[in-house]
Amino acid sequence: MHIKILKNKPLIEAIFEMRWKLFQPAKGVRMDPHYKLLLGRIYEKVKDNYPFHEQLGTAIMPDEIAGYVIQHRFRASKNKWPLIQIGPGIITLNETEGYLWEDFEKNISNLLNIFFKTYPDIENLKVNRLLLRYIDAIEIDYRKNDIFKFLKEKMKMNINVYPELFNETGVNKFPKHFDLRFSFRSKKPAGIINLRFVRGKKMEMSALIWETWIRSIRESAPNDKKEIISWIKEGHVLTDDWFFKIIEGDLLRRFE
Repeated sequence: MHIKILKNKPLIEAIFEMRWKLFQPAKGVRMDPHYKLLLGRIYEKVKDNYPFHEQLGTAIMPDEIAGYVIQHRFRASKNKWPLIQIGPGIITLNETEGYLWEDFEKNISNLLNIFFKTYPDIENLKVNRLLLRYIDAIEIDYRKNDIFKFLKEKMKMNINVYPELFNETGVNKFPKHFDLRFSFRSKKPAGIINLRFVRGKKMEMSALIWETWIRSIRESAPNDKKEIISWIKEGHVLTDDWFFKIIEGDLLRRFE
């Protein structure tokens, strides 16, 4: 794992997400009968550090269709990060430009301590999804840069589109849109690690949006708090390793 702190890091957002199995009283209906009680208990425990509460428009959704939908946010102050999000069967911790792994890890651990102490029926809780996700962005002028050349030379991603497609067809070889996704099985932690490269914007500027995320679902997702914390550490080691391998060279010097 790298300990280098990047002064000009490309991070847009870091996200930890945990989901748990919901009760299904009927086909197509997923509910957590303890959700409203959990919501109040969580707020009582986090309000000293996250006193600003946002109720989202999704909070008025009927319970029968609100499973895994974020409904509330808790922040230190308006429009500030980190923030906690919660809905029936889902809780997340999100951070942006203030991200430092040591702080993010500590905040996740604190949130998990609170959750496992306050969930009303913790003995029957079944975690069914864990996610650690990093979204980065690199500003790029697509009118002047060949994105495939950029990916190859700057990020070691050798992706080619058959050149004959453009010969004598009048088609511009620079893609107006693209969305490249790759998924690979991971042993430590057990799950799937994903890479995504997509054209987008950063602060209204054209950018390459680049995501690295690790996900474990169902039986691969640990249910014990200590095991979840270990999963988070392992997930960070892996995503951090991929991040620095991809940016090694010109991009690393650009972000330092």
